[in-house]
Amino acid sequence: MEEKKFDASSLIGFLLIGGILMWMIYQNQPNPDEVKSESPSQVEKVDKESEGKITRKAAVVANDSISATELQSKYGAFGYSASLVENPDGITTIENKKVVIKVSNRGGFIIEAKLKSFHSYDKKPVYLIKDGNSNFDLTFSTSDNRILHSSELIFEPQLTQNGDNQVLSMKLKVSETQFLEYRYELKPDDYMMGFAVRSQGLENNLNTTQNPELVWKLKTYRYAKSVSYENRYSEMVFEYEGGKDDYLNAQKTLAEDTPKDVTWIAYKQHFFTSVLLTDQPFESVKLKSENLVVDEEIDTVFTKKFTAAIPLELRNGNLNYNMDLYFGPSDYKVLDKYDRNLDEIIPLGWGIFGWINRYVFIPFFNFLSDFFPHGLAIIIMTIVVRIVMSPVTYKSYLSQAKMKVLRPEITEINEKFKKEPMKRQQETMALYSKAGVNPMAGCIPALLQIPVFYALFSFFPSAFELRQKSFLWADDLSSYDAIAKLPFHIPFYGDHVSLFPILASVAIFFYMQMTTGQQMPQQPQQEGMPDMAKMMKIMMYISPVMMLVFFNNYASGLSLYYFVSNLITILIMLVIKYYILDENKIHAQIQENKKNPKKMGAFQQKMRNMMEEAEKQKRLKK
Repeated sequence: MEEKKFDASSLIGFLLIGGILMWMIYQNQPNPDEVKSESPSQVEKVDKESEGKITRKAAVVANDSISATELQSKYGAFGYSASLVENPDGITTIENKKVVIKVSNRGGFIIEAKLKSFHSYDKKPVYLIKDGNSNFDLTFSTSDNRILHSSELIFEPQLTQNGDNQVLSMKLKVSETQFLEYRYELKPDDYMMGFAVRSQGLENNLNTTQNPELVWKLKTYRYAKSVSYENRYSEMVFEYEGGKDDYLNAQKTLAEDTPKDVTWIAYKQHFFTSVLLTDQPFESVKLKSENLVVDEEIDTVFTKKFTAAIPLELRNGNLNYNMDLYFGPSDYKVLDKYDRNLDEIIPLGWGIFGWINRYVFIPFFNFLSDFFPHGLAIIIMTIVVRIVMSPVTYKSYLSQAKMKVLRPEITEINEKFKKEPMKRQQETMALYSKAGVNPMAGCIPALLQIPVFYALFSFFPSAFELRQKSFLWADDLSSYDAIAKLPFHIPFYGDHVSLFPILASVAIFFYMQMTTGQQMPQQPQQEGMPDMAKMMKIMMYISPVMMLVFFNNYASGLSLYYFVSNLITILIMLVIKYYILDENKIHAQIQENKKNPKKMGAFQQKMRNMMEEAEKQKRLKK
């Protein structure tokens, strides 16, 4: 192997580079004067910086000491917690697939509750709690005679996991082992959130002779186009005394109540609800609802202000309440799944009306809406309802047809006994009895339809499924279907024109014209009594106008139902008239009945006896 030879040129290169470096070092060194002038300044600068750091540190310690002293003076032992929290106004966020919840260190309560899946009529997010519209305050008395409000105090947050659940513990500490705690537990996919209020080791810090009071206030935001319509269904609902439920009147300016043994309180905003539930009933609660909509012509932010004042019972000097909080839709399907009687929040009607909605219309409509658009589902459901009710319609129309056949004879009786009203009434009833006609038969079928109509009247405004679902020109079946905007406001009507109420009003006018013209002229007018025929004719014109005005701000889904319902009823009546009933056969049957009259019923006989007795007394007086 050949040895490496020393390279002279490399040596020269190293020496040259070294010389250049030495020259640069020499040129950049400070002269003695610069050293003398700069050294004292640098030393002084370092001293001042060190002195500043020491001074600031001392100031912070002093301020902390002053703050701690002030907190101790103002809040007593409960001022300790504030010294542990760097940011008193800090916020902790917990969320799942459905809600976003923000909790403040100051007060330890929820300052924001957002529903992820919904938006308002103007496409804005739905916040049940935001920008100070809610306050959650526990007022308690301490052993050193202070009255403290938890909403003013600082809670220390701690966020952990319990399986898939997020757990947020907010503690108002007196020491590391003594505290008041709000505990929130949020599941991955639920509107319901676990909530507990408990204390530990505060027996000597709380005044045990006076129970704390929990006050929950909420101003409900407006989220629908029609503030008057939304406000009508925004109300406080509550459960008490082992399963009873009630509500505060939504139409009153101020409504109050003091129920006992309350198990849940709901602040309902028509289609959204905030609910506080407890496993341990609240012994007594003061509830208040204030209507904030002073003038419906003015655009408004809030509809109602709800307040619940709840005394909490101290047991062995401490609190221990396991509760739940619900922030979600006022949806019957969602609320009913919790099996906590929360479906009562939805105003489906009382008694048989609510029963029809729960077990007939809600399941049937949900079934239809799984296969058809919601507007078409309404039409199909209306058709089915009218077909099911068609036997009742037939009975009503048959009774009217019989009365029509008897009209000439009734007119003859009216003319013959014009000056003898009692005799006229007796002869008319005798004719009914001989002909086998019951004048009340037309009213009974109408009465049988009332539960169905009222149940549907309650169903449509409460159907969450219709919210923001479009059909034809209606962009939201849960709100009005405006086709024109008016430049002014008409009292009771509004500042817009809805088309479905117009169609429904036209349909009901023709329906009433058919039924009124068929039935009323043959009714004899009683002396001293109003003319029913004239009244019915007046109602024939007033009812459509009332519907037009009343339903202009109502849900278009409800107006769609009434339009289709009246239209189908007219068609059914026309089919009955021209294809099912034969007036000649009815007339022949009546004549046959006259030959073999039926025995009067007990009620008819009693009425006839009463009229005969009255006629007898009248003659004796004369």
